Amino acid sequence: MAFLLNFAIVTALCLASLSLYRYGNIPEQHLVVTLSVLTAWCFSFLIAFSIPLDVTSTLHRQCLEEHRSSIVDFGNGSNVSECQAPWGMVSDHVFPNLWRIIYWNSQLLTWLIMPLMKSYLKAGDFTVTGKLKSALIENGIPYGSFLSICGLLRGYIAVKGEEMDWEKLKAIAASTSNTWGLFLHILLLGYALVDVPRSLWNNSKPGFALQYAYFKAAKLYAEKSDAEEQVDYILELVQGLSQEIAINDELLRPSLEAIQRKIPVELQEKARHNFSRTGDCSTRSTILPSEKSLVRIHAQVIKALQTLQRAEALWSVQVQAVLHLEDVNRNMYSSERSFKAEFPQQRTQLVGMCHSSKVQWYWECRLKMPFLRMMSFLTATMSVMVVWSELTFFCRRPVLSIFANAIYVAKDSYNFFTIELFSTTILCYFFYCTYSTILRIRFLNQYYLAPHHQTNELSLIFSGMLLCRLTPPMCLNFLGLIHMDTHIIPERIKETAYTRIMGHMDVIGIIANGFNIYFPMSMLVICLATWFSLGSRFLNALNALGFEQFLQNERITTELVQEGIALMAREKRRLQRAELAMASRRKFNRWEMMLGEGAGGEKPGALCSPTDGLLVTGDPSLDYAAVASSPALVLPRFLSEEITDERFGESIQVQVGFRNPNNGLKGENDRGMRSSPPRRLFDDV
Repeated sequence: MAFLLNFAIVTALCLASLSLYRYGNIPEQHLVVTLSVLTAWCFSFLIAFSIPLDVTSTLHRQCLEEHRSSIVDFGNGSNVSECQAPWGMVSDHVFPNLWRIIYWNSQLLTWLIMPLMKSYLKAGDFTVTGKLKSALIENGIPYGSFLSICGLLRGYIAVKGEEMDWEKLKAIAASTSNTWGLFLHILLLGYALVDVPRSLWNNSKPGFALQYAYFKAAKLYAEKSDAEEQVDYILELVQGLSQEIAINDELLRPSLEAIQRKIPVELQEKARHNFSRTGDCSTRSTILPSEKSLVRIHAQVIKALQTLQRAEALWSVQVQAVLHLEDVNRNMYSSERSFKAEFPQQRTQLVGMCHSSKVQWYWECRLKMPFLRMMSFLTATMSVMVVWSELTFFCRRPVLSIFANAIYVAKDSYNFFTIELFSTTILCYFFYCTYSTILRIRFLNQYYLAPHHQTNELSLIFSGMLLCRLTPPMCLNFLGLIHMDTHIIPERIKETAYTRIMGHMDVIGIIANGFNIYFPMSMLVICLATWFSLGSRFLNALNALGFEQFLQNERITTELVQEGIALMAREKRRLQRAELAMASRRKFNRWEMMLGEGAGGEKPGALCSPTDGLLVTGDPSLDYAAVASSPALVLPRFLSEEITDERFGESIQVQVGFRNPNNGLKGENDRGMRSSPPRRLFDDV
């Protein structure tokens, strides 16, 4: 009967793998990064899918104990048959061992391994020892603060006169981590409980969604321009150092060449052109060649190129979203009832049959709006239930928590299937709200998960760290809402294996009886602030610092919407030129092949498809946004695929050519293209 646990494990692994495939670029990532992020995501999803099974197993054991006591008291043994085992019932030792493996390995990942990996990737040193030293120094402050909190809690226990043993040490470490995670969980969840229903409702209005898309496009384009300017500045500094450092300098020249190998060829040529045009007096006077200056420039190059890659990826995705919304608005009142896109996508025959233009029209123009509004109503109802339960879950008599009452009603009839379904629904909503907020919020404008394989390694590692830190306290909070944490609501329901393994907070009364109970009540304040858009209004007041927020009837919002409209008009003109160039090249290629065959000569090679003007020589009217947004072309190789940063491996320096799988065209420089070599851990040393 343990097939549900096996199904949960397989589902968590598949979901984590698909998510990593969607956001990450697995062939270009280092194997250690891929495995670490996959493990972190898989553990987080597995906890969410396994908690309902732990709940039903606990209730089944409680049923057996209650009926055994009735046998002793009344001598009636017929009641034991009423305790039918749930579908996900496993042996008593399975869940304790499973939670020990998941929890402590995820804590090792999130507090030690992944922070060091993130700092190692960003380090500008040229040796393994130097990178590790920089990583340890960068993590010294958070590690020191974490140890300081543990020391304060250890002193608190000593003042109480209690003896310290290994179990209490684990409880201190768990309580410190879970308290930090609960604080962040309440902030993210409080924001998402209002934002998720409101976003669904706003997305059901095509006009509003299009205006917001224009606003976001204008902001992303400004960020992309800033990233390009920063890259130009950093590369001019590198060019200045190249002029200062002699060719035969055995100490500094190898480090400089290591930096230059990470820069795409076209960017290097652009930097040389700008350097020769503006002169090199300023850079020579400000940068003195030394090992420390090269390390600092190296780190700046890594950060600047990653920022540019992320900005280009987000801009391209936003262009596609705006084009789709414009197509929806254009087809809304079409009498033909057939969805016509301005830039139609090429689809396979199977996809075309299942997702025809008529099916797409009915979904986009008739069914999607009522569906989103229905989902907005359902999520709003769920959000109200969550807020009410968070405000009242500590009340023992009478029981006011909606979730706890639902579990009690199902427990009385021992309807384990209903309990599993109800618990899974609530946990999935918790996870969706919290993790969707993580996907939308760009922490410090550095970490963001971009689809279509455009997320860099640092953002993947950061997301894995957050998931590992948020999932355990989130599940503990859920168990508290349903009154299955006996150290919050005693004498209610038998304790689950999950709360036993997490370590009880009884040794730290301030956290057990104070923070963990009363801090979730602050969720109401966060929800009210989100409802009235107080955070957006405050950030909008700081628009001089670049924190513009989408607020209707605001001057800055109107200006950015108009700017977004102008930017999209320019992008559509570029897409049209790209399609014309593709059509003319295909026609010329067929004509050239016919001449070659007619003359009996050798077939000429197929001409190159439109390429990006940044990385290779091609149509100068094209850029990343235009090529990525073109439905006629395959998704482009972005700057991250040209830049491996030599963080774990050597620079690729490939040339980018786009292939059309339908007509078999190849780039004329395909012979010069090569895939990245297998990346080993210390290839850059």
